[in-house]
Amino acid sequence: MTTHTIPQTMTAWRQHAYGPADVVQAETVPVPSPGRKDVLLKVAAVSLNSGDIHLMRGEPRVVRLFFGLRRPRTRGRGMDVAGTVVAVGAGVTGFAVGDLVVGAGEETLAEFVAVKADRLTAVPADLDPVIAATLPVAGNTAATILDACGVGEGFKVLLVGAGGGVGTLTASLAVARGAEVWATCGSRAEPVLRDLGVAHTVDYRTHDVASLPAGAFDAVVDIAGEPPLEVLRDRLREGGTVALVGGDGHPFWGPFPRIIRSLVLSRRARRFRSVTALTKTPVTAELVRMTAAGVIRPVIEKTFGLSDAGAAVAHVESGRTVGKVVVVAE
Repeated sequence: MTTHTIPQTMTAWRQHAYGPADVVQAETVPVPSPGRKDVLLKVAAVSLNSGDIHLMRGEPRVVRLFFGLRRPRTRGRGMDVAGTVVAVGAGVTGFAVGDLVVGAGEETLAEFVAVKADRLTAVPADLDPVIAATLPVAGNTAATILDACGVGEGFKVLLVGAGGGVGTLTASLAVARGAEVWATCGSRAEPVLRDLGVAHTVDYRTHDVASLPAGAFDAVVDIAGEPPLEVLRDRLREGGTVALVGGDGHPFWGPFPRIIRSLVLSRRARRFRSVTALTKTPVTAELVRMTAAGVIRPVIEKTFGLSDAGAAVAHVESGRTVGKVVVVAE
């Protein structure tokens, strides 16, 4: 049996106030003990998500009702994690010390993290944990989007704002399902998306969504959260669906006013669906399988060492990433 030395303290990236990336700082804290149904992971890789940035900044303000009015209740950042099991709780079955796993938890931007065992899935030996770490949040979001729109073989799909982590994974998964994918994105993302099999890319700086063919798409996925809802709806064929995924929206209410308005604009023949993804272990397991088999290909723009995680957070906060940013153990 593989054994691991577990220190008493570790480095974790935490914050004590809402704000920009520089509020997240490295601290020395106790290594957590796994609860009865937890496993303790030695972290190999953590991919960052837009949700990490929203929680860091406490934006939109309405999220503070749930995560802390004046300061974040959960001090550590990070949700996605891949790592090696170094201890298991008394009630855990299915995992043992030495197993490589991936899943979603809290405060994962650290050397060690305790995670509920039922939120983890095994990583095969031939899959790099850095790649596996990109899958839980963004991959589940991508799968939820495509399921909400019923995307399958022969569908024509438009992704609006496709250059980030969710967009690139949605593109790769839609191509794997046999869809013809169009995407709007920045110029840096165009060759990346075409390499994933996207049929047609459009630079959003030179062409807006209204310039694309009306009534041409079975599904429109709005990750950018900026184009007028009527413009998105008018790109649909009869029976099509617009999935609303991202965007900042109102400073306090965030995307909720846009979502409410979409309900008013929905028609039986052309619907809006608001997508909020939960990370589900069976979905993550299938994404891991597809990635290991080369069916889908997560895009990693850049990796940072844990000691430089603050720079990684700032890079994601800039909103200019193409694909995913991953923090790796040193």
